[in-house]
Parts: sequence; C-alpha cells; structure tokens
Amino acid sequence: MQMSPEMRKLAQVHGVATEYTGWQGEAVQVPAETVTAVLAAMGVDASSAPASADALQAHRERRWARMLPPCVVTRQGSASSCWVHIAPTEPVEVLLELETGETVGELRQLGEATSPPDLPGGPLVERNFALEADLPLGYHRLRARSAGRESFSTVIVTPSCLGLPERLGAHRTWGFATQLYSVRSSGSWGIGDLADLTDLAVWSAARLGAGFVLVNPLHAGEPVAPIEPSPYLPASRRFGSPLYLRVERVPEYAALGPEQRERIQLLLDDLRHRLGATDLIDRDASWAAKREALRLVHAVPRSAGRELDYRAFRARGGAALDGFATWSAIAVVHGGDSSTWPEELRDPSSPAVHALAEELAGEVDFQCWCQWVLDEQLQVVQAKSVGAGMSLGVMHDLAVGVHPGGADTWAAPGDYASSIQVGAPPDAFNQVGQDWSQPPLRPDRLEELGYAPFRELIAAVLRHAGGIRVDHVIGLFRLWWIPAGRPPSEGTYVTYDHEAMVGVLALEAHRAGAVVVGEDLGTVEPSAREYLLERGILGTSVLWFERDQEGEPLAAERWRELCLASVTTHDLPPTAGYLAGEHVRLRDQLGLLTRPVAEEAAADARERESWLDEVRSRGLLESDDTDQTVQALHRYLALSPARLLCVALADAVGEHRTQNQPGTTDEYPNWRVPLSGPDGQPLLLEDVLGSERVVVLVRQVQTGLLRPHAP
Repeated sequence: MQMSPEMRKLAQVHGVATEYTGWQGEAVQVPAETVTAVLAAMGVDASSAPASADALQAHRERRWARMLPPCVVTRQGSASSCWVHIAPTEPVEVLLELETGETVGELRQLGEATSPPDLPGGPLVERNFALEADLPLGYHRLRARSAGRESFSTVIVTPSCLGLPERLGAHRTWGFATQLYSVRSSGSWGIGDLADLTDLAVWSAARLGAGFVLVNPLHAGEPVAPIEPSPYLPASRRFGSPLYLRVERVPEYAALGPEQRERIQLLLDDLRHRLGATDLIDRDASWAAKREALRLVHAVPRSAGRELDYRAFRARGGAALDGFATWSAIAVVHGGDSSTWPEELRDPSSPAVHALAEELAGEVDFQCWCQWVLDEQLQVVQAKSVGAGMSLGVMHDLAVGVHPGGADTWAAPGDYASSIQVGAPPDAFNQVGQDWSQPPLRPDRLEELGYAPFRELIAAVLRHAGGIRVDHVIGLFRLWWIPAGRPPSEGTYVTYDHEAMVGVLALEAHRAGAVVVGEDLGTVEPSAREYLLERGILGTSVLWFERDQEGEPLAAERWRELCLASVTTHDLPPTAGYLAGEHVRLRDQLGLLTRPVAEEAAADARERESWLDEVRSRGLLESDDTDQTVQALHRYLALSPARLLCVALADAVGEHRTQNQPGTTDEYPNWRVPLSGPDGQPLLLEDVLGSERVVVLVRQVQTGLLRPHAP
C-alpha cells in the first residue's frame, strides 16, 4: 500500500508521524498500513486517497463549526488568546468564569480572520480575544454568546515553572528507590505493604537523613487471580491496590471478636506456610488470604464518626469511585479482563451492568471501603515520613498506561484508542522494540474533555505524596502506537499537546506542593529535555547512560542540576549484577539480542570499563572488589550537582537479580523477585533496618551531600 499525499497531510493534521529517526540515526519510513490503522483508531478513514481527502475536508469543517476551541491552555504570567467562530455580522460576548465563581469582565477583541469560502453553512469569521497574563492558576470556563447561541470551553492556567518545593530550600537530598512489594517484613502478608513502607521511610529519615522514598506504582490491579505482576500494567491508575494494605492497621481490626481474630491468624499462618516453598512473590496467594481477612474487618460496625468519614469519602469519589468499585465487583464474578465478559456487561451504562451492580451492592461497598482504608494508610505513610524529617516524603510512580481490559478502559472506552498498544521503537537496549500491551489515551479526546481524565489522575496520585515520578515522560509529548497484531518495529509516533499535558502535571504538583521527576531515558529529543527544564520538571540521570556526544562518560560536574540521579534503574540489574554482565547473559538467554552474544558482551564490557576508568581517575576506586566498586560509583554520584540522589535499596543490600527484563512477560519472573542479599537469600525488612552494609553505602552518598550547593 502506497501512502498518498492526502494521507500524509491527514496524518500530519492528527499528529501521526509518517517517518522518524531510528536509534542508529537512520531515517525510517512508517508503513502506510500502520498510518491507516492508527488514524482508524482515532475514528479517521484513511483507507484510500479519496477517503483521506474527504476526512481532511471534514476535519476543517468541524473546526470552523465550533464556536469555541474545546480547551485553551496558557501559562500564568504570559498573555494568550482564544478564537471564536461566528457569522460575519453577529456581535459576540466572551466572558471568563474563574473556578472560584468570579466572572472576569468581557474579554478584549484582538483581531479577525475570515473562513474558507467553501464551508457548507456559509462564511464565518474567526475573532481572537485576549486572555490576560494576570489570570490565576486553575481550571476556568470560557463562555461565548452570540445570536441565541452559547458555547463553553475550558481554560487551564498553569505554572510557568514548577521547580522544587520551597521546603527543600537550596539543599540537596537523597532517598531510597524500592519496589515495595519486594520489601517484606515479619508482619506482612507475603508482600511488602504500606506498614513496611512507613517503617522504611521513618528509619531512613531518622537514622540516615533521607529526604524521600521512591516507590513503584501502587495503582490498582485485578481484584481476583490472576493478578498482573507488573505494577506498570495496572487495571486503574486513578485508584490504588488494596494488596498493599496492612490488615492489622485498619482501625476496625481492634474491634474484631476472638473468632474473627483466630480466623485471620489461620489465614496468615496458612499463607506463610504455602509461601515458604518459593522465593518468589506470589500476589495471587497473598491477595486471596488478605482479601478474606479484609472482608472480616469490613463487616465490623464503624463508629458514628468513622461512618461519617466513610460516607464523605464515597461522596468525594463520586461516579469515578462507584464505577471502579462496580468494575471490581463484576470482575470478582467474571474475571479481571472485561474484554472477556458477556457482551452486555462491557458497556458500563448498560441496564445489565446497573442490575448486576444492584445485585452485587455488598461487593461494591467492600471495594469502595478498600479504597477508603487504603487512602488512610497512604496518608499515614506520608505524614510519618515528613514527621520523621523527610523534606519530600513519599514519591509515587506513575505508569504510562493501563491494562486493555481494566477498570479505566471499561469506564471510559471512548477515551482510549482501540486496537492499538503503546510501546517503544527499537533502541540500543531493546533492539526488537517493546510492546507494553497498553491502549493509549486519545489526544483528541483529552482536548475535548479539557484534560479532565489526566488532571484527575494526577491529583489522585499526588493526594498523599511529596513527589511523583512520571515513567516515560516523553509520552506527554509523543507515544509509540503499535497497531494490534503488528510487531513493535511497525508502530509510529503520535503527538500529544505537551504544553497542556506538562502544564496540567505542573499545576496539580504545585497545588500538592510536590516535585515532579520525568523519566527521560532512552530516545528523547534534546528539545523535549530543554522544555521540561524550562517548566521546572526534573529529569532522570542514570550513571551508566550519562555520556557525552563522543560517547565517553559524562563527568559528574556536567550532569544536570534539576534531576534525580542514580547509579541504576529497575529495568537493569542491581549494580552488583550489572558489573557482572547479568543483563547481557539474561537477554541472550531470552533471545532478545540482535547481534552475537560475544559481540554484545564485549561492547558492554567496554562501556562498563570506561565508567570504571572515570571513577578510578577521581581516586575513588582502587580495587576490583564488587562491594567497593558499588560504593565508589555512589561516591561518584554525589559529585554531580543533582538536587535529588537516589540509592536503589537493592544496591544497598547487595542484590544481584533484576526486577524486570524489558521485552518479556513470563519468560522471566518480572516484578516477582523479593529483596535479597548477595547470596540470593530473601531478606526481611528487619534485616535491612539492622544492616551495616546499607549504612555503609548510604554514607558514600551523604558525604557528597555535605558539599554546599552552589546557587
């Protein structure tokens, strides 16, 4: 299939790339079939040149038929404008209603332009009106009235630059990065939970001076087995996973009778007995036991005050919470993938769904209650973290997308592109590309909805947080869309309005007093990094990837100041494993290499050695001992001007095994590896809190932080 000029123009109008630059600098032409499929997912017919021409004309006519744009995004302190389409002789009144309820006087007209002559409804004019620079931050409403017609639009005023919270001052700080599910204690139910996170945060703040703790996404998963192990493929990003609850910390647990307590203890004993036969995280077993225990606690009558609190929580959650709880209740009956449900249950507005929700009212209430007590325990973690001395507290992680059969896609299917999966094109580390099995949000729908789905998501994640790490932050600029049934290499980029996406992110973080870190690793245009810096969004610097234009290690002093710097990341083995070349061995074993293993291993060894030579040149390393090398790399990290330094908890305890091997699902036990020591034996949180090894590594970073920050 050849790509016609009309199709190319249509793709450009909708932000769909027809060519891009590959990871080796080569120009890559996108297959016409890919472009056609991507446009079809947006409801646009590009199946032929005439169809593309018709779609272009329809797009132009729709734009002119609108009285107001669907959404206007501007920055505080910068003047902007918006257009209004009306008949040439009609007067128009344009008002701005602030989110506080106050109305700004009639807007000032700036200029006027005429429409093309071939519009079916006759000629129109486009009048531009001023949005002044002194507008307050927030989500406001634009209203236009003319000749009996009235139209509304969303105006979003975002911070010009977010930056770091004032409470951090000019100081640099550090924190642990951890996969919470892997950090188990003697009191947890086979999986690290929020009580464990509280203990880790308080200990690292009070004993070691940590300013934050970064955790994996705590988004909601399936309410029944099988539970997706990847925290980056959740059922919902807006709601949390009750799997991370500590049953005994729910207030009503104290009011349980002897029989219920004995039943819960039996559940816990049986779970621990079964988990004793494996060294992997078993989410299904942990949740099955924990869910039954939580049901017993849920049945305990609440005090009058607690009942009022719960009802208020349900009221605040509104239709979104009810919808999530309804999906969860149906999933308990029909499984966690809504695409496999009976046809009449796949539409959340159908009479069948309403009837089943009534029948399952008790289960719906249980799911809402789980979100309530989860919200309480998240609040405790953040409060205790800050109370122990952390300047930021918990930094939550935001996944790129959601499971195609999950709660978010079920509740709002029109917001997502059907028959499309998000991923990444081939690059140096994943040379066959990646398919993340996630449907993307449609950029056109986001604009139509005033970015409400995105802003509500960010607000929910930041509700009890001091920061947010945005995985694959370049996805706010463009995402790699892969048509269903095609390999990752046959996808293409689709552009998003990054001024709106980053602006909303900054606005919600400003309101929460939180820092934003963008994971900007991999193939990222320099202009995108410059833009994020301009908006006060921190980048991510991983030592192994920091190189200059000649491919040599980038001296620490030349790293970015506004970034979260670390030696490694969860998509690589812990540093001890990386030094041993575990990532090459594993990728070869799984068939993920596109060149001979010997060639890959040699290239990898050269890259690692170049960094070790750099560290040696600073007088930080005089031995080949693994522990001393890991310590030296972290001492080097502290030489950078980075405001936030991150120590992987896996590095601190001497772990070798990787948590995740990109490009795989069940070929490797991704996201199921418990925190372990150098010998591969699982560790409990109590072991970590008493570990001198952990303290020694942290001191390497702290020593560097004693250097004064140069403003």
